[in-house]
Amino acid sequence: MSAPVARSAPNSLDLKDGLDGNVEVEENAQHDEYLQHYSLIKDKSPEELKAIEKSLVRKLDWKFLPMVSMMIIMNYLDRINVSNARLAGMQQDLHMSDTVWSAGISMFYVGYIITQIPANVIMAKGQPRFLLPGCMLAWSAVTICMPAVRSGWAFCLCRFLVGLTEGPFIPAVSLMTSSWYTKNESPLRMGIWHAGTTISQAISGLLAAGILTNMDNVASLHAWQWFLLLEGIVSVLIGIFAFWFIPNFPNNTGTYFLTAEEAEMAAYRQMVSAGGISEDDEGDYWGGVWMMFKDPFSHLFALIHFALIIAQSYKDFFPNIVATLGFNKIITYLIQAPPPVIAFIATLVVSWHSGRVLEHGYHIIGPIVLAAIGCVVMITTLNVGARYFSMILLVTGPFVGLNLHIAWETTVIPRPRTKRAALIAYANCVSSVSHWFTPYFFLTNQEPYYQTAGGAIITGCGLTVIFVLITKWYCRKRNKALEEAERAAGLPKGWRFAG
Repeated sequence: MSAPVARSAPNSLDLKDGLDGNVEVEENAQHDEYLQHYSLIKDKSPEELKAIEKSLVRKLDWKFLPMVSMMIIMNYLDRINVSNARLAGMQQDLHMSDTVWSAGISMFYVGYIITQIPANVIMAKGQPRFLLPGCMLAWSAVTICMPAVRSGWAFCLCRFLVGLTEGPFIPAVSLMTSSWYTKNESPLRMGIWHAGTTISQAISGLLAAGILTNMDNVASLHAWQWFLLLEGIVSVLIGIFAFWFIPNFPNNTGTYFLTAEEAEMAAYRQMVSAGGISEDDEGDYWGGVWMMFKDPFSHLFALIHFALIIAQSYKDFFPNIVATLGFNKIITYLIQAPPPVIAFIATLVVSWHSGRVLEHGYHIIGPIVLAAIGCVVMITTLNVGARYFSMILLVTGPFVGLNLHIAWETTVIPRPRTKRAALIAYANCVSSVSHWFTPYFFLTNQEPYYQTAGGAIITGCGLTVIFVLITKWYCRKRNKALEEAERAAGLPKGWRFAG
């Protein structure tokens, strides 16, 4: 099954404090059928439950969320740092052709795909507290080694190793977020850490302005070598601190992070959000993988993700796209910052509204249509103002869509945890295949318009709209079947697939 069908807790009372009414707790907590599974909190009054939940969410919002957001920023910086390094002369210094450079960009995603499904399934039954920081330290070590490369093949090898070590990270953070936050809370929280990828674009541009223009030939190193080295060192430091700020799962996190009552509240919230099925996992490692492959939703979400990544294929070449505006290097580095900052704000606003009304599809379609319009402008005019505005739309649409897509898939397929973990990784793997061919569309001989790349981005936007509409239709179809089954059995309205 894709999701549980269960009766909702009746006579619910919204917990307004800290959660905006996202979790339902029965007015008389002693008779809540779900609450009876949790001995430490089942006899608590509604006021006591509110206090425990408020404390739990506060710890998640001020410990887990900021830490994974910082890790995401560094993750993405280490992924895209070669874009600004290229602008600073890395490709020329290593005597690489456009084809070899694009091969290096693609090799990252070869490694990225290999580790995702097995690593995320292992993460679902393991201890993310150690595994997530471990991944970060591994990719940081490779990044620190990159300034030593002297040839195209060494560049390709390093990019492969960075992808191999980064592969488990984003799916694992998605899994963790969906295991701690409810389906109404997840879009905004995922928006916060996922928007770290947009912020990292801004930071990358600012760092490039400071490092790449001032550190050339310092200690006989090129500026791009300093750029990679310093980013890697900062990433190592954050990875070390992360061991104290990352929990495991609600059922196996120790008191270093939560009290025992808060841990039970976390498990209870997840049970309510999933319609009465416990988050505690079931079966073996690969049972969830097989369940995922048999579910049509898995392939629909993978197609949406694939299309969204094609729409976002500009990101490895964003500094080069901005350079076509004709400004000098320092200004080019600096004006990379506003588009991702605007995208960050838009992601938070749209994600908040999506979680509040529990609708995902149309919240994805709106921004992605604007991104397609922006791309049309980019490939048809050299007007600086119009092109820069188009770049804002180009950055915003796919980032909003990707964030809501992850929240949507983890809401539709909540249990068991290994199935959800496999789905997140599978969709990410399928989407990453696009990186094997999209880098070849951004060729220097097509500057400043990049018509071929622009056509691919517009195609990705169009496919996103089509696949989202198909998925919404399938949600309605499945919900109609649930309604008919409840009516036949005389049951009240229960869990539904969120569209």
